[in-house]
This record gives sequence, structure tokens and C-alpha cells, in this order.
Amino acid sequence: MAQILLHGNLHVTIFDAQELSTGRASAGAPKFIRKFVEGIEDTVGVGKGSSKLYATIDLEKARVGRTRMLSNETVNPRWFESFHIYCAHLAADVIFTVKADNAIGAALIGRAYLPVHELLDGEEIDRWLEVCDNDRQPIGESKIHVKLQYFDITKDRNWARGVRSAKYPGVPYTFFSQRQGCNVRLYQDAHVPDNFIPKIPLADGKNYEPHRCWEDIFDAITNAQHLIYITGWSVNTTITLIRDTNRPKPGGDVTLGELLKRKASEGVRVLMLVWDDRTSVGLLKRDGLMATHDEDTANFFRDTEVNCVLCPRNPDDSGSIVQDLQISTMFTHHQKIVVVDSEMPNQGSEQRRIVSFVGGIDLCDGRYDTQYHSLFRTLDTVHHDDFHQPNFATASITKGGPREPWHDIHSRLEGPIAWDVLYNFEQRWRKQGGKDVLVQIRDLADIIIPPSPVMFPEDRDAWNVQLFRSIDGGAAFGFPDAPEDAARAGLVSGKDQIIDRSIQDAYINAIRRAKNFIYIENQYFLGSSYGWKADDIKPEDIGALHVIPKELSLKIVSKIEAGEPFTVYVVVPMWPEGMPESASVQAILDWQRRTMEMMYTDITQALQAKGIEANPKDYLTFFCLGNREVKQEEEYEPQEQPEPDTDYIRAHEARRFMIYVHTKMMIVDDEYIIIGSANINQRSMDGARDSEIAMGAFQPYHLATRQPARGQIHGFRMALWYEHLGMLDDLFQHPESPECIQKVNKIAEKYWDIYSSDDLEQDLPGHLLSYPIGVTSEGAVTELPGMEFFPDTRARILGAKSDYLPPILTT
Repeated sequence: MAQILLHGNLHVTIFDAQELSTGRASAGAPKFIRKFVEGIEDTVGVGKGSSKLYATIDLEKARVGRTRMLSNETVNPRWFESFHIYCAHLAADVIFTVKADNAIGAALIGRAYLPVHELLDGEEIDRWLEVCDNDRQPIGESKIHVKLQYFDITKDRNWARGVRSAKYPGVPYTFFSQRQGCNVRLYQDAHVPDNFIPKIPLADGKNYEPHRCWEDIFDAITNAQHLIYITGWSVNTTITLIRDTNRPKPGGDVTLGELLKRKASEGVRVLMLVWDDRTSVGLLKRDGLMATHDEDTANFFRDTEVNCVLCPRNPDDSGSIVQDLQISTMFTHHQKIVVVDSEMPNQGSEQRRIVSFVGGIDLCDGRYDTQYHSLFRTLDTVHHDDFHQPNFATASITKGGPREPWHDIHSRLEGPIAWDVLYNFEQRWRKQGGKDVLVQIRDLADIIIPPSPVMFPEDRDAWNVQLFRSIDGGAAFGFPDAPEDAARAGLVSGKDQIIDRSIQDAYINAIRRAKNFIYIENQYFLGSSYGWKADDIKPEDIGALHVIPKELSLKIVSKIEAGEPFTVYVVVPMWPEGMPESASVQAILDWQRRTMEMMYTDITQALQAKGIEANPKDYLTFFCLGNREVKQEEEYEPQEQPEPDTDYIRAHEARRFMIYVHTKMMIVDDEYIIIGSANINQRSMDGARDSEIAMGAFQPYHLATRQPARGQIHGFRMALWYEHLGMLDDLFQHPESPECIQKVNKIAEKYWDIYSSDDLEQDLPGHLLSYPIGVTSEGAVTELPGMEFFPDTRARILGAKSDYLPPILTT
């Protein structure tokens, strides 16, 4: 049967099943006899052990939903679970699979099929489906009761219309609702030097003013009086937050660890949840998995008044051996948040309010950087004691640069949204924090004002903000057990846990609303593996099922078909941090190439169908960041030299290196922004793998309705483009225009030529480099002539499939 594109929303309910054949002798007997016989079987060991039944929903070979497991009824299970599924899939059937989970794995009971073409009219289907064997033959009287209704994207009143109105209610079916009357600060990198940002005009006669992340976090911690809550993938006690000699602060030379100890000794409740890195597994160690200093951090705070807890990530699959590897050691707690009580803006008030920080920047080594992203010139100053270069095995400050520069994005939240971040911390502490030492906020009700707007409704600088997460009940306390309660709270069933995966939902909703352009910066870009070409892989074995890349390419296709301009800009690192030749890095680059190729294939087919001759990079284009510096006289002179014939010595002599893109951000039409800790990969978007947090926000008075949005989000994007391109141009005001994307592509190609050249005559004028790939007229992603490897390495740009690393680790 021909496959049909399902692009929209699918609402599914799995009610119950009847007369299932579980392969046990007693299956067809009356219930009281069956229970008696199965009890004897299990006791004497002739049965299969106690089976737990669950059902899954697949669009062809892509898993899009699963029920919880039922252990008390193996013949007539009653689930009564509802699913809200975002579809961007080619499928001939919706497939319902019933399985029995037992001690030795999952056993297939049978599958039921509903042809996709029956859904297309949008009518509700409520039906008992026959449960069939592998040959699609009915298994006795077995059947499953389901209800489905499909809503095509063309029926979505938000499709391609933007936020539209201040009344936009936010992303539906989520744990946290959207909050109004908030204030937001956006941060590019850990620090911005004075006078770096040029004049960027905004609406209402204002100009864009940058904020400084680590200065604001230093102030927030220093001025806290009641609570300081921190979660991190890594927290390093030895770093200092204030390093700009032109902007000193009293006490700014104190290390983060000493600052937190001092605040705790003053009576402030300091609680820290730091990921417990259990990678004693050798498989990834040699591939450059970074040291997080978690043991050092815990030891530093031992026997102090700071409560620092190392918490492992015990994911949904915990306890089972997945793809022959114990993966509870492989997933991380990845949220990066700080929550404090803060003074009120009106001087003299004794009252306090909650302020939260959310984004991509961990409070650890290697993160402090400015928009200059120097490789060599800060090695005797701010980076002398913070030399970070994990891409070379023997890199050290004594052997000299290049250091790895760091580009990242973060945010500060005030108003009701800050309390949602606080609640997230409390949920996590109650699950994994051990001692109940959380501040009882209600006891401070006369001091800390309750959640309330911090901006007046008529204030043109106000924000509406919503909090999103990837997390499950293994890491957050208080998720409802009943599936109907979970569904109402925007949660879904996992294998053993209830899951919040609203970050993926937020991305999907924002992409679907987009009118003109999308600008993405992310540390990873891979997914929608069900749409990859099955040349040398079985896509169904990969499991990178989130739909974000496919949603992006379908958005571009829809605009090509409508004859409207639309562009997607994606900035990623040259390669994921680590030894670029290593198997794990090469595997991730291979998945990235397959993702790009799927998207470019969609685009080239749409162009051909319309008879348009155009460069697919005029619609979707990928960049990376890099720097190259000529040697200066006053520069730091290392005592030693890197080893001969290594990537390190070659990069040292060529005086170039990538700027590591660690950001997790998307801007849509200059009116909506997502910032958080979540990468565009399955680990971050799954909900049952890495734990993540993100915010989505817009300014109600600065929407792209009748004219382009010119609020803070526009100013922030322009500041980022100035950082990356080293210039501003009027064309940058309209990123959707062919003239803009062609100009940006041309500049980035020129910068790549300078970066990759054998000669070095000048500093690189900007950092934005065209990602070094070619795209054929059929959408295939190819090497550029003479460019198989990244400069100074033997690492293939297109990556290489790994035959021994399970995809669950690298997707």
C-alpha cells in the first residue's frame, strides 16, 4: 500500500484489548481459573514469569506512543490512555502492537492495523481492530479497541501565522502553562565587553543593550539572602565569574566555591544538584568524554553548610540492558539553572522576589568567553588558569594554544515564570536530594512575594514566557501515576515512568507557526531518523525519532509550494567536542549528514516539482564558527611545543581552531525565542534520556504581525549576527529574503576560504563559516573538492558509521 504523508496532529486513545493470546496454556480459560493456573506456573517456574502487557503506536516503523505496563490482566487488559501525537511521517498504516514484557525481554503478542487513508477526512474513528500475527492473519478472537482522529496541518489555524496576538495561549498539552507579565534578559556568551555591540535600533526609539551573564549571576548569588539553588551538568568550584579588568566588582576575585560557602555560612540555604558522572565505562572514556569534576565539587563542599548532592541519571530504561550496554551511566542531568531570592527594584523594601537563570552555560571551566573568542591572545590573562582544549589528547597551557573558544546562550527570568523554575528544582530535590532541607517558602510569605507579574500589562517591554522540560518521574517528584491525570498535565507514558517531553513540543509548535524565517544555534543537529535513506543502515534501528528536522524541511517545502520566501539558518560546531577522529564523534557527524541529506532531498524534490532552478542552500543553510589569529609580539609564549605530527601542532602552527557552539536556541521571525539546555538530538528531546529545561518567550508588543518584529529578540539576533559576521548590513533586517541568505552564505564561504587557506595574512574578519559540505541537485550531501577532512585533522567531515557504538549513545 502506498505511503501517505501525515503532517499534523493525531489524537489516539487505546482503550482495551480482548481475548489476547499470551502463549500461556491458561490463556483461554475463565479469569479465576486462569489466575490460579498462572500462579502455579509462576511458582514452579514453568510459566514465563509474570508478564506485563503494554501497547505501542507506530507510524510505519516510527514509534510515536506507548502505554504503561499492566501486570494484573494478561488477556483482557484495560489501558484507557490517550495520546496527542505530532506527525511528520510517511505511512501506509497506523500500527498498534501488543507486547508482553517479562524477565527475558519483550514478547510480541500481535499487531493491529488501521490504514492511514481512512484518517484523511478528519472524522473520528472508534473501532475494534483484529490483532494479527506476522503474516497479518487474525489471532483467534484477539482484538484491540482504539479511537483516532487526524487533524491535518492545513486545518491548523496557527500554521504559518506566527504568534499573531498577545492572547496567544502558549504551547498546549504541557506541564507548565504560559506566564504573563514577566521580564527576561538574554545573554550571548558568558560576558560582553564594553562597547562591543554597535548601535542596533529597536522599536519605540530604543537601541539594543546587551546584558552580561556571569556578572548578573555573581550579583544574584552575592545578594541572595534566603536561597541559592543550582543544578548543573558540571559545576567547578575553582572558577571566578568576574574577569573583565575594565568592569571590576567588590569581591569579584573570589572563586565560585568560596562564594557559595560564604553565602551558606551567612545563613543562606545553598542547595546544589550536580550530575553524578559514572562513566567508569571505558567505551567512551577514550573518545574524550569530558571530565565534569563532579567528585572534586562534592569533596570541596563536604562538611560545609553547602548541600551538594551528586545525582546520577536513572533513566526510564534503568535496570534493563539496552543494546547490550548499561545505559544508566550514559545519560546525564543536563539542566543548567540558578534560582535565588532577589531584592525588589524599589530601594528600601524588605521584600524579596524569586529570580531564575536558564540556558546552556554551565558554571564550570572552559565556559568564560567573550565575542572575540580568542585562541592565543588571552592565554596569559583570563584563560591562563582556565585553559580548555579537550579535542587534543595532550593539550595544556604549558604547550600553548589554540584553546577551544566557547559560544553559548543563557537567560534570566523574573515574574511568575521564575517560580516554575523553582518548582522544577523542588521536584528534582525531593526525588534525588536526600535530606528535606528545601526552604519552606510559605514560612517566608511576608518576605518573599508570591508569584505575580513584574511588568504592568501596558508595559511595552513585558514578556510572556513558558517553561518546558525533558524529564521523567525518575528525576522529578510528584508526577501523577494515573495515565488520565498524566495526560491532563501534558505528560506521556514511558516504560516504567511518566515523561515530560515538552521541549520537543515547543520546537514543533514554533516551527509550525513560523512565517518568514528560523534561526537556530545548537550543539547538535540530528533526528527524524525514520526519514533517513536506508542505504547502509536500517533506519528503524537508529531510534532518533524526534520530528524537528522533518518539521523544518516540511515547512520549507510548504513555502516553496506556496511561492513564498522562507529560510532556515542553522549554526552548529564543526564537530562535537572530543577527538574528531574518534568513533563517537565520527558516528555523530554521520547521523548529522544523514539528517541534512533527508532535509535537502525534501527541498530539492519540491524545487523540481515546481520547476524552480535554485540552490537548496538558499532555503536551508548550515554554518559553523571558527577563528584564526596572526601572531602578535606581546603574546603568551609556551614553555613547550605540542608533539610533532598531531592535530595539536598543526592547529598551533596554522593558528586556527573552531569556536565551540554549545548554544541551544531557536529564533522564529524575530518574535519568539527558545533558550535552554536541550540539544537537537534524541538524548535531549526524548524525555527519558538526558534531563533538560528550556524557556520559550515572546514580547506581546513586538510581534511580526503587520511589520517585522523589532523588540529584544530582534536586537539579540542582530547582536549575534554582528558577533559572528563582524559586520551589520541592512539586509540582515530581513533574513527571509533571498538577498539576505545569499549575502550571508557568500560572506561565510569567504571566511571559510580564509580559515582553511594555507596562508595566514590577517585575522579572520568574522567567525561565521560555511559548513564545508556540497549539496547536489538531488539533495545528496557530499564532500567539497579536496575537503575530505577538517583542517589540521584526519577527521572526515561527513563522519563515518560506527559498527560497535550502539546508536542510543550517539543519537
